[in-house]
Amino acid sequence: AAKDENHAIGATFFFNIMHYALRPWPWILVALASIVVYPDLASIQEAFPNVTADKLGHDLAYSAMLTKLPSGLLGVVLASLVAAYMSTISTQLNWGSSYIVYDFYKQQINPNASEKRLVAVGRISTVVLMIFSAALALLLQNALQLFDVLLAFGAGTGLIFILRWFWWRINAWSEITAMFASGIISIILKLTPVGAYLFATETGLLPDWSEYIFIVVVTTIIWLIATIMTQPESNETLRSFYRKIQPGGPGWSKVVDEAKTDAVEIVKDKEKWSVPAGVTAMLLGVLLIYSIMFATGYWIYGRTTQAIVLTVVSIIAGVLLVKAWNRLKGNIL
Repeated sequence: AAKDENHAIGATFFFNIMHYALRPWPWILVALASIVVYPDLASIQEAFPNVTADKLGHDLAYSAMLTKLPSGLLGVVLASLVAAYMSTISTQLNWGSSYIVYDFYKQQINPNASEKRLVAVGRISTVVLMIFSAALALLLQNALQLFDVLLAFGAGTGLIFILRWFWWRINAWSEITAMFASGIISIILKLTPVGAYLFATETGLLPDWSEYIFIVVVTTIIWLIATIMTQPESNETLRSFYRKIQPGGPGWSKVVDEAKTDAVEIVKDKEKWSVPAGVTAMLLGVLLIYSIMFATGYWIYGRTTQAIVLTVVSIIAGVLLVKAWNRLKGNIL
């Protein structure tokens, strides 16, 4: 929907600041207030005696605070929560179904499938994903468990999602294998006694801080094996990708050299490898967002010195980010 690439990057930049730097603070303030209103789980249990023991947790404080709203505002918040839930569920189900349909079924099983067949597979996969997600939700006792599972899942797949831009050999099977392996390992470690046996704080075989490293290492070994055992993408696909993206770096030298041998032009001489500048911009963006977030908190808490320091840091990071962005895009905003 963006007018051009600059607008798309600007929209992403705006979203990240609003989402990570500013939006958490209304939630944090509600959480701080809940500590005063409901100082412990016993107070929540006393206020809501019908809540079962397996659902009683610290994350229930947010729902408990909602009861303090007047009827009109409570209705608005309820509608917003339903809308947020439905949008997230539909997005994740469609996203997962698209992986199954286009990256798995169409690529590996039936490349000549008709649109009607693809739609049918998409509908079936959506229902199956919904059933599996509902079963997983019933196993969870609180929101923190879900965040732990997602964090563990991301730890396993994060490396391949980065390396696919740097190494030509990674294919669809690599990503599919990584997602399944990371998901299964995460669920086993987080929702079964295996996790406690391996990573319990005092009794585990391994230190608890090594759990995510374990997931990354095991998942990486599995998808590397899958990558080696499967065929790479076709030369046409690789060259088309390189021609559009210009990924650069040593991981694509084989594709570039073979294209030169075949007298196929895929490298745009006028464009430099943008990854180093992009990494610099990413680090400055992280510094900017976290500086704004913590500066906001210090202003709210009345800690003026820390707030001023972080505000200055955020301004400097913002200026440097704009300069890095200009160098990256080769134009002046």
